[in-house]
Amino acid sequence: MRKKFTEKQIKILDVAEELIAKKGFDGTSVRDICSKANINVAMISYYFGSKEKMMSYLYQYRVQRTKESFSEFAQTIKEGKPEMQMKEIVNYVISLLFKYSYFHGFVTQEMRSLDNVKDDLLEFYQTCVIRIEEIVKRGIVSGVFHNAPKSEDILTMIIGSALFVIRNKNFYEQYVPTNNEAQYQKESEQKLKNSILLSVFAILDYEQD
Repeated sequence: MRKKFTEKQIKILDVAEELIAKKGFDGTSVRDICSKANINVAMISYYFGSKEKMMSYLYQYRVQRTKESFSEFAQTIKEGKPEMQMKEIVNYVISLLFKYSYFHGFVTQEMRSLDNVKDDLLEFYQTCVIRIEEIVKRGIVSGVFHNAPKSEDILTMIIGSALFVIRNKNFYEQYVPTNNEAQYQKESEQKLKNSILLSVFAILDYEQD
């Protein structure tokens, strides 16, 4: 069942996400969150139970919001050419994963196995697969794509590659030499997008100009 969040919970989660994204989970205290959200420390226990459980709620909240934003995004590009839509989908998904990359260092397999989180993730993945499949079919019909790979395989390629880069910075940064963290994040994200687009269009047998 989809978790419904109250306005107060959403306010706390938004503040927690902002702080954790900057300082990390361990570097963000409950007092930091409460101070910025202008609430009593006891409210964390009241609404979430603990800091760890709050992170689980935050993960679920972010997945739900991501699913909603992806659906809205897909609507904005639905009239575009198949090749343009595929490019936008790839860029959009990778950008999301990099934007919320701090989750991948914290979220454990145990948390991802929680029913609510698992169901929301599954719905998001299925939404992506359905949209990719529609784009592939349009491309085949219009003649711009000459091969129709499984849409779930395309999504796996996109997400799997992005997670590898996010989780293995010590490896990937050897191939993205930069002077600072912000520049590394920007250039590694773009490098990955370029690589994935080449791979996706290759298996679609699409000839780029």
